[in-house]
Amino acid sequence: MSSTLLISILSMAVLYAVSVLYGAVGEIFAEKAGVMNLGLEGIMLMGAVSGYLVAVNQKNLGLAMLTVVLVGAVLGLVFAFLTVTLQADQTVAGMAMLTFSTGMSGFIGKSVSGVNANLAFEAIAIPGLSRIPVLGPVLFQQNILVYLMYFIIPLSVFYINHTRPGMILRALGENPAALDSAGYNVFALRYAYVIFGSVMTAVGGAFVSLAYTNFWSDGMTSGKGWIAFALVVFSSWNPLTAVFGGLLFGAISAIGVDIQTLFPAIPSQIFATLPYIATIIALVFTTGNFRNRRSAAPAALTIPYDREKR
Repeated sequence: MSSTLLISILSMAVLYAVSVLYGAVGEIFAEKAGVMNLGLEGIMLMGAVSGYLVAVNQKNLGLAMLTVVLVGAVLGLVFAFLTVTLQADQTVAGMAMLTFSTGMSGFIGKSVSGVNANLAFEAIAIPGLSRIPVLGPVLFQQNILVYLMYFIIPLSVFYINHTRPGMILRALGENPAALDSAGYNVFALRYAYVIFGSVMTAVGGAFVSLAYTNFWSDGMTSGKGWIAFALVVFSSWNPLTAVFGGLLFGAISAIGVDIQTLFPAIPSQIFATLPYIATIIALVFTTGNFRNRRSAAPAALTIPYDREKR
């Protein structure tokens, strides 16, 4: 394999990984708090279309990302209201969020479908580091959203495992009644983490439309929200492990594109399914009962908290 081809595959793997890691990291925080959101795909689509709409009409990436954050926060607030306040079934609420957000994104994105924004997050070469053979072009000739993820991952690991708020977060998903008895507001904390998870997912969607593909089309995330959700389980709720899973699926996707050029007679849809097949296989081997290992899932995940029943 030539170095050029290797750099191409690895660079695409990084971009693919980052596109799903925003959603995966956000969902890890939400699930650590005890709330599962199956609507990641829809929230990603809303983030993608809202960011692209503003980019097309206002020609301002900063304003586009601010809009994405606000859209993600509103969707997270709605989902938190349904699952935390009304104590709706999280699976049903998640599917409702998925259906609503997917349909709404297609509706509001009609005006910019196929329209070129002529505005996107461009790659920025970091002086010195970008000259490192192979790793330089792969890791240090990326856009600002990729560089931001380089900080988000270690900060997330440190926050969850080595800070007092992280300890409270873990307790929130394991034993919310004990946390409530200690004087913490379980409902407010869950609201905060669900909203944070939704914002991160929306940013992941904006990454797809403004950095990964640079266009908008209906359903353009193509299952990346589901892969982000799968990464949470695959990683055992560990942001650092999620990175390796994201890179693995990204590399498989990139290799599938290159293989397709070698076998043009084979339908491209077959190669496009490779990341999803890999996701299923990975989940089987990491979560199957045959492992005889205790699940790392938070004990109170998907269980509504009722103060009157503690």
